[in-house]
Amino acid sequence: MNIKRHGAALGLVAASALLLSACGSDNNAQRGDTAAANSANVDCGGKKELSAEGSSAQTNAIQEFVAEYAHICDGFNVAYNPTGSGAGVKQFIGGQVDFGGSDSPLKESEVEKAMQRCSGNPAWNLPMVFGPVAVAYNLPGMEGLVLKPDTIAKIFNGGIKKWNDPAIRELNSGANLPDKNIVVIYRSDESGTTDNFQKYLQAAAKDSWTQGVGKSFKGDTGEGKAKSQGVTDGVKATEGAITYVEKSFADAANLGIAKIDSGAGPVELTDEAAGKAIAAAKIKGSGHDLVLDLNALYASKEPGAYPLVLVTYELVCSKGYDAETSKAVKAFLTTAATSGQDNLTKVGYVPLPQEFRTKLLDAIKAIA
Repeated sequence: MNIKRHGAALGLVAASALLLSACGSDNNAQRGDTAAANSANVDCGGKKELSAEGSSAQTNAIQEFVAEYAHICDGFNVAYNPTGSGAGVKQFIGGQVDFGGSDSPLKESEVEKAMQRCSGNPAWNLPMVFGPVAVAYNLPGMEGLVLKPDTIAKIFNGGIKKWNDPAIRELNSGANLPDKNIVVIYRSDESGTTDNFQKYLQAAAKDSWTQGVGKSFKGDTGEGKAKSQGVTDGVKATEGAITYVEKSFADAANLGIAKIDSGAGPVELTDEAAGKAIAAAKIKGSGHDLVLDLNALYASKEPGAYPLVLVTYELVCSKGYDAETSKAVKAFLTTAATSGQDNLTKVGYVPLPQEFRTKLLDAIKAIA
């Protein structure tokens, strides 16, 4: 077993891809012996540079994973292209990347194609990143905005058009809400974030959101922007705008983040509130295919829980890789599921609950 724990500079190269780079020796020095001590035994080796593509929602988490992987496995990299979940699924199924990233599990229509890509073996959905989704807005002077699921649904399908609409005023007594148009900014590209957001609205506000779900936005209102960074930039540049985006992006842009009142009082988006909701999520997949059942989570009215979260899956072959690729994929995913989780809070994600880490490691070990 070739287990390495040396510092390493991180360089990611992907043609026409966003370069995700971590600092070299300084970054590894910060990680130090603590991260190495907290990591599982990682069997480094195999393919020197893995390729992956998909969800932009997990970009910052992947950057942390890759930095830790380079720290533990000297000389090994992952080139990750954050082109969105739809592209990630297509590239994985097409055999163009070693693994894909998606904010939604493979659909039934994609399962057979993925099996063909994996030489007749099942592909697995492995939940690696939990990210709270913020309802982020740009409304100067308005802090602590409170919205209910029904109100959010009506904003994003055009049913509520003004910031001083009675439904919003009722939830924000005493607030100085302007007589200003609400500008909805949505993801123009296929996105698992969109899919999860619409699934949340369908579960939590079924009477108000009748547009359906899917990776394409169905609200029929607003302006489309590409990728998570695109919608964030759009809101930041537009007074009166609102969007749905991962917390890490909203935090980085210093946007307002709405509190959600699911029926038991307003809940601020915090790690604790999101973690409370995540702890209730159940696995509905079989064996090592760890697909989560989020419908009950989205409709939850549990006090103190923030239910609007997405899960990013890494799409992998259970079997069918060549030996070099299999070894490297397992080493990277083991790192991501263990010490790679240590720094996720600072970039806007919620570290995996321990029970998920155990199940993930069992699945990763089973990859052949």
